[in-house]
Amino acid sequence: MLERADPILKLCLALAVLLAGAGIGYYYGIYLPTQDVRRQRLEMTAKQDREAQQALALARRVQREQAAQADYAQCMGLAESGYRQRWTQACQSMHDADQSAFEDCADDLFSTRSGCLAKHPIRPAQDCALPAQAARSLSDARDQRRAQCTAQLETAQRARS
Repeated sequence: MLERADPILKLCLALAVLLAGAGIGYYYGIYLPTQDVRRQRLEMTAKQDREAQQALALARRVQREQAAQADYAQCMGLAESGYRQRWTQACQSMHDADQSAFEDCADDLFSTRSGCLAKHPIRPAQDCALPAQAARSLSDARDQRRAQCTAQLETAQRARS
């Protein structure tokens, strides 16, 4: 029986070495590279996610900045249009007062049209020269509104930084 056990033992030992080699080969040749690829894939996915979040944050920041700039431009436009509108209203008011004074003068029987025009010249209804105090008041109001617009823009920029 011992004579037959020796070749069987050798065969079992060879088979055990072969299985151990196959196990080690599988571990180093297939399992570890697969784990490495999986780890690299996870790292790459995480990196892509971070980059996408950063790009999204940058896009949102740019969008907020553009919105703040648009709000600023609109605010400045409103300040300027309000200034021009008030200037035109003041000119129209002075024109109406001049027209009324001229008509009152022209209704007088002892006055001539040219004499009334000389006494009561009619200023234009738009783009007239306002008295210094009225012009300064309108300019100051416009400058104050512009300063408010600038302050709003600076506040928005500080809040986004």
